Amino acid sequence: MAKRKMILDLDTGIDDAMAIAYAVGAPDVDLIGIISSYGNCLVDQAAINSLQILELLGATDVPVFLGEPHSSTTEHFDVMPISQQIHGMNGIGDVNLPEPKRAVEKQSGVDFLIDAVHQYGADLTLVPTGPLTNLAEALEKAPDIASTIGNVTLMGGALTVPGNVSHYAEANINQDAEAANAVFTSAMPLTMVGLDVTLRTLLTKTETQQWRDLKTTAGAKFADIVDYYIAAYDITSPDLHGCALHDPLAVGVSLDPSFVTTLDLNMYVQASGEDYGRTIGDPARLNDPTNVTVALTVDKDRYLKTFMNYLTTLFKAH
Repeated sequence: MAKRKMILDLDTGIDDAMAIAYAVGAPDVDLIGIISSYGNCLVDQAAINSLQILELLGATDVPVFLGEPHSSTTEHFDVMPISQQIHGMNGIGDVNLPEPKRAVEKQSGVDFLIDAVHQYGADLTLVPTGPLTNLAEALEKAPDIASTIGNVTLMGGALTVPGNVSHYAEANINQDAEAANAVFTSAMPLTMVGLDVTLRTLLTKTETQQWRDLKTTAGAKFADIVDYYIAAYDITSPDLHGCALHDPLAVGVSLDPSFVTTLDLNMYVQASGEDYGRTIGDPARLNDPTNVTVALTVDKDRYLKTFMNYLTTLFKAH
């Protein structure tokens, strides 16, 4: 089986940690690097979390790079209290993992991404599951990557449902709507895996108990991490009866687009006013060739079965 070259761009909180596990566990992925972003935690903490999760999963050959520490329009970033409530103060459910044995790479995450696109071209898949600041910065530095990268499947946005930080805006897009708009209105091929589908794709303590029952370190630690997330959802979204698999669903869709039904739609991101961060169809480009594919519905049962197969098999070995 030919393996897909993949880069994850993560603000490593709890669902990002599950996205790492999905990419490591998927048999058809060659995870060539992780770029850190800000959001669920500060960029340096996100990098540490990624290194710790990779070590927990035995994937110590995957390098981790630092991305931009704040949005394209600010000089500073503070973690939102709601993010700390959902992901814990350390971003991974306040679960303690061993200090990473490896250091973050010296090359910037943006330069790593540009180099990787130039090296792998159409064979490269990028999955950003945080703000789109790093990708927008890479596009600005190397506009040619828009037409040479194979696939970008992002977790972010909302088209058919309300946002989760405002009536309009989803959290990742809301962190840097200007950067998101630059990405959405570029020629880059995008698949948007937004709240439209991620809120349908839920994990419960039934599944985390299966990981505990493995009696392995990875199984126990991931169960602890995700149970924190489920408990937070019980408070913030009690009607869901589980936690949403936001970021790992984006990884899944990047590998198997048949998990979702989609709509091709040129979009833009509102970057001012009360609807800041809104992801919506661009009326000026409705008849133009499209670069964005929006996920609308998801085969949640088949996806969850695949998710549990990949992660449980991985945790069994570690």
